[in-house]
Amino acid sequence: MKAIKGKSFFGGVHINDMKYLSCNAVTEVLPAPEEVAISTLQSLGKPATCCVNVGDKVKKGQLIADADGVVSSDVFSSVSGEVVKILELVGAHGVTEKYIVIKNDMLETEQYFNALENPTPEQIKERIKEAGIVGLGGAGFPTAVKGAPKTPVDTLILNGAECEPYLTCDHRLMVENTDEIVRGAKLIAKAIGVSNIIIGIENNKPDCIAAFEKYEDIKVVSLKKKYPMGSEKHIIYATTGRKVGVGKLPADSGVIVQNVATAFAVCEAVEKGKPLFERIVTVSGKAVKEPKNLWVKLGTPVKDIIAYCGGEACSPKKIVQGGPMTGVALANYDEYTHKTTSGVLLLTEKEAAKNNPTPCINCGRCADACPMLLMPMNTEFYAAAGDYENAAKLGNTLSCIECGACEYVCPANRPLIQAIRKTKAAVCAKKC
Repeated sequence: MKAIKGKSFFGGVHINDMKYLSCNAVTEVLPAPEEVAISTLQSLGKPATCCVNVGDKVKKGQLIADADGVVSSDVFSSVSGEVVKILELVGAHGVTEKYIVIKNDMLETEQYFNALENPTPEQIKERIKEAGIVGLGGAGFPTAVKGAPKTPVDTLILNGAECEPYLTCDHRLMVENTDEIVRGAKLIAKAIGVSNIIIGIENNKPDCIAAFEKYEDIKVVSLKKKYPMGSEKHIIYATTGRKVGVGKLPADSGVIVQNVATAFAVCEAVEKGKPLFERIVTVSGKAVKEPKNLWVKLGTPVKDIIAYCGGEACSPKKIVQGGPMTGVALANYDEYTHKTTSGVLLLTEKEAAKNNPTPCINCGRCADACPMLLMPMNTEFYAAAGDYENAAKLGNTLSCIECGACEYVCPANRPLIQAIRKTKAAVCAKKC
């Protein structure tokens, strides 16, 4: 189906996407590491409960941690071998997580679910849940929860925008595994009872747009290259014209949004019985010798990923897990991949350049750039004084999607996102 032009939205920023570094790098399979360290916190919500012990032998695809409640996800071993440690480590986000360390026996012994043929909607939903599938666009929300909306929906939107600079993992997946994504989308659509499937792709990926135009039952929407086009509420508006109100969910507007990588994972879980224990990760930035897109197993050490890409081209100013706008900076390479790890970036001083903050000049650029129509300067002003109540109230901080557009355009280099996150944490702590 020929692509149609999508809508734009207020605010947002135009960023040098730097995707040329890795967008043409055909996906390679990273050799399995000698040892993986798999966190039990692999999704939004509660960490899973460990169900193996030190000394246990496990197979690739075997359950090693049970989901704890609805907003949690099952965790599976990405290699076969022996559990050698179960310990607590501080993760990239500064949160203490429980890690299950497995020594790889290199035998690749597998334990998958049975493949499903012509499954019912309920069977698809159950398989999504038991395969531990989460949103692979970054948030990590359990897909099974999205697959059971409390309000009627009529449309499934596949998010192929990938608006975050540097990242090309979804780009390569859309080019190399188009048919699997479409089949996965149809399974999700069947599960939620809709027939209208839309895919939104930014127009800087013409090869991806062309790949999906071959399918008559998928509506392709070409989106303006603009950050944060891949934000859930904004891609809904850009592809359908529908608006999601403050405090409302996409389902309240009749739509469900799933990332293209999530659709691929659903296809593999249903057709092959394969749980989610690996994903594509983009390795990029000018401080890495060979930018690549890699299939990486869950719990792989970041240092192994960098070594496979030839190591450092120069000493990086900043190491980022995820994208440069919404990812987190790492102190070193002693970190392990999660289900939501979309990228590992080694940025040079020029790429990561940021001067020390100066006083706010009340220019209003942060408000002009905010796609959620907020007042970030108010949040930062009151948060700096420790008045988180007014910071949240006058900045409407709880509606912030933390895209970072405000901080990107700030001429005074104010720490706006840091203030927003501190305010949210303070409000949450007060409620608790």
